[in-house]
Amino acid sequence: MREARGADREGIPPRSPQAAPHDFFVEWQLVPPPADAGMPPVPEAGSKLHPGGRKTLPGTRVQPRQRKEAMMSRPEAETPGSPSPQSLLPTEPIGSIPRPPELLGGMQERAAGRLSEEDLQLLYESVIRDTIARFEATGSRVITDGEQTKPSFATYPIAGLDNLMPDGVTIPFADGHVRQLPRLAAGPFRYQTHAGTYLDQARKHARVALKQAVIATSALSLLYPAEGIDGYPREAFVEDLVRESEADIRECLQKGAHCVQIDFTEARLSIKLDPSKQLLKSFIELNNEVLGKFTTDERASIGIHTCPGGDLDSTHSLDVDYAELLPTLFELDAGIFYIQLASEPDRRRVLKLIKDHAPAQSRIFVGVIDPIDPRVETPEEVRDRVLEAADYIPVNRLGTCDDCGFSPFGDDTSTSRETAFAKIAARVQGTAMAAQHLGVA
Repeated sequence: MREARGADREGIPPRSPQAAPHDFFVEWQLVPPPADAGMPPVPEAGSKLHPGGRKTLPGTRVQPRQRKEAMMSRPEAETPGSPSPQSLLPTEPIGSIPRPPELLGGMQERAAGRLSEEDLQLLYESVIRDTIARFEATGSRVITDGEQTKPSFATYPIAGLDNLMPDGVTIPFADGHVRQLPRLAAGPFRYQTHAGTYLDQARKHARVALKQAVIATSALSLLYPAEGIDGYPREAFVEDLVRESEADIRECLQKGAHCVQIDFTEARLSIKLDPSKQLLKSFIELNNEVLGKFTTDERASIGIHTCPGGDLDSTHSLDVDYAELLPTLFELDAGIFYIQLASEPDRRRVLKLIKDHAPAQSRIFVGVIDPIDPRVETPEEVRDRVLEAADYIPVNRLGTCDDCGFSPFGDDTSTSRETAFAKIAARVQGTAMAAQHLGVA
């Protein structure tokens, strides 16, 4: 089995003068597994601030396996959280598509000084155009740019910043590999890149609606070190972070994104770190602080994606019981939830949890494709998974998605582009078959 992961830009934005070209891969760097994995301190009850935590997070052992005008200019597609003109069963990707070898090779050439920035930009343009064309060829009515120019789903806002150090929080995965975030070394905290720049580039080529993924505020709160920063207290950091996160989401909505998906993969992991769930509750509180900046109508176009992490065909928290997560997750003030489900061993049990705890007016997108499984699902399998979900979730609130992105980290080539697009086509076809069976096509 395999598991979860993860949208793009108008040319790469200017980088810090001190940043080298290879900082494209400033992300959760691959590092040797830590010798000791400790539990971070838990925040005090009611604290708004993310706990600094210790630098090593324990891993999982799993068996293999404004806006109005922009909205008017959208290509025809499903309205976020509401029925499509063609189907009451909307279907959407989560975000990333594996980068082609020529793109990865070009970035390496640029880092070595053998490729000009102009030629790299031309390569980006070509790959984005190809990715969108292949997305549209699957019959998808809502797509992403495949996150082709993001360094990772989590670190796109900070690539190129000159106030980061490489020795931040580490997150081990079930197969033993480890990703490491940078550490913020000085304030103030600002985004280097906003996700709206990816929309600008993708809209040059897309003929259908574009959704945009952004990173959760809680994930970036991990950049602040436990020991603090001289002259830049945690309270000031959180204030800056909330402002930047709000701006990231709002810009995407103003630029006409079909919807904005907040990637909240650390939710499930947080329960492994802190079974008391104080860590999870602090994440929820911080993310709700950002969501509270938006109106009810705006929040109807903002979704939350949860999964147990996915990288190099491994996960970090698949062994955490959804029963420990979902009731609290659904306290988030979002209109849409994207729930990893295809790779769960007991899908009906999870569906019952969703039925019992999901907000009454929310749209629930259930994962019907497992990106980590190398086998391409058949449309019939997808159809049956949708019909299974319809036993628990009203059809007018149901949608389908992939469990996660197919390459949330830019250097993850464990899945081919061909496999990813074949799985997406199966999702689109299977969802349409289910819609016909349910009488909502």
